Amino acid sequence: MRDLGVGFRYLLKGQRWVARHGRQYGFGLVPGLITLVLYLAALVALAVWGEGFVGWATPFADDWSSPWIGLFRGFLTAVLFALGLLLAVLTFTAVTLLIGQPFYESLSERVDRDVSPDGTAPESGLPLWRELWISARDSLRVLARALMWAVLLFALGFVPVVGQTVVPVLGFFVTGFFLTEELAAVALQRRDVDLRARLALFRSRKTLIWGFGTPLGLAFLVPFVAVFLMPGAVAGATLLARELLGEEISEGDGPDDADTDAAHARDDGDGAGASHAAGRPGATNR
Repeated sequence: MRDLGVGFRYLLKGQRWVARHGRQYGFGLVPGLITLVLYLAALVALAVWGEGFVGWATPFADDWSSPWIGLFRGFLTAVLFALGLLLAVLTFTAVTLLIGQPFYESLSERVDRDVSPDGTAPESGLPLWRELWISARDSLRVLARALMWAVLLFALGFVPVVGQTVVPVLGFFVTGFFLTEELAAVALQRRDVDLRARLALFRSRKTLIWGFGTPLGLAFLVPFVAVFLMPGAVAGATLLARELLGEEISEGDGPDDADTDAAHARDDGDGAGASHAAGRPGATNR
């Protein structure tokens, strides 16, 4: 049970890190805002044209008498919008991470440099298109797993008593697990830890993952909160990744943005930022 508290502390540490590094926080807000605008536009379009789409898709109901045709198509329109909203909630994090891959890679690397005793961070060495491909592929595989769990929990929801008490709690833990996987993937992919190895790592420390991801998933239920918590969530997941791999985490407050930029300029000059991912637990070649 101690790991639950440890995971929650990493979540708070990530938020504190971006609070101390205002420039990085603003930088990390951009992908979430872009995704939010795209999703809002899609939902507005669904609300405006959803009824027309349902009417086009159900020509067999054209001859139905009132009020049955209105009730039937109104119900389908509501279901269509609800499904669109559910899909938006399930995919928001994955799409934001995909859009923001360069942003979050940079933020995660800054966190690594800040908390690493030697001031260096692992680097994948892969071109951007390759990183985007791996991220998109893994996100789809994680989403497929999450949807299977969602279907199972939905079915269990019809079981009397258990469906109204135990199943919702399980749902939050499942959401927290997969949400954390998506966020920690930013740091773990730079260490060449593939999806299979990541899931094995997560299963070995499930209470740690739940302590981080479950409260974050609950917070993400509040509209727009995900946008503002996402930079800190990526920072916290980077710290969590270091914990999972047994990497040392410096407990200092770390430099401000100006000091960090100066240090990075010195590192770039003498080549101190080289990758040291080889030989890490769970590392694989892709």
